[in-house]
Amino acid sequence: MSGAMAKLLLVEDQEALLQSIRRGLESEGHEVATATTGKEALAIATNEPVDMMILDLLLPDGTGLQTLAHLRRQGFHHPILIVTALDSVEDRIIGLDAGADDYLIKPFAFGELLARIRALLRRESVKPDTTLQFADLKVELLSRRVLYNDREIQLTRRQFELLEYLVRHQEEIVTREMLSQDVWKSTTATWTNVIEVQINQLRKRLRDIGAPSILHTVRGEGYVLRNDP
Repeated sequence: MSGAMAKLLLVEDQEALLQSIRRGLESEGHEVATATTGKEALAIATNEPVDMMILDLLLPDGTGLQTLAHLRRQGFHHPILIVTALDSVEDRIIGLDAGADDYLIKPFAFGELLARIRALLRRESVKPDTTLQFADLKVELLSRRVLYNDREIQLTRRQFELLEYLVRHQEEIVTREMLSQDVWKSTTATWTNVIEVQINQLRKRLRDIGAPSILHTVRGEGYVLRNDP
């Protein structure tokens, strides 16, 4: 997501300010949805694709912090920029700790608002993937869960690291030397037998959960994760 043509959700209960900011953002090429209450904001963020939220804290149906906290609990991971007249250090700390990505105090220059938006959208665009996928196999990096067709596979820490490495190198032959150096963090060959044991255990875990034969041994070379035999 670049700084242009983002879908922004602007949450502000002062109508004149709301329309002024909306017009300015649209003139920059953004698509802008607006809400004047936390309830409206939750409905839009839940049911429409939104790249970023600009959130006032003083809303008529409760504080914006409640809206912020609710969205984060629901799994809304896009940037949220608080724009508010609450200017104490304590207010800023509370807002950031509640899950906001940035905090802008009213009154503000429109150019600064644009700069904050660009920075947050740039940050969003370079976030690393938190889920790796190979066919119907999904590796969730943050929760360290592995799912096959939404069924969870129980793996040890080392097996998880091994599978993660294989998925990152899917369709490529991964040598024992690569695994020894990159997963076991050793440059010696002492891990060769251990690697073979872990590969066999990982293969069994995949088979037990109903995954097809996707982890193959390439004789004399190493291992490969692929669908065909």
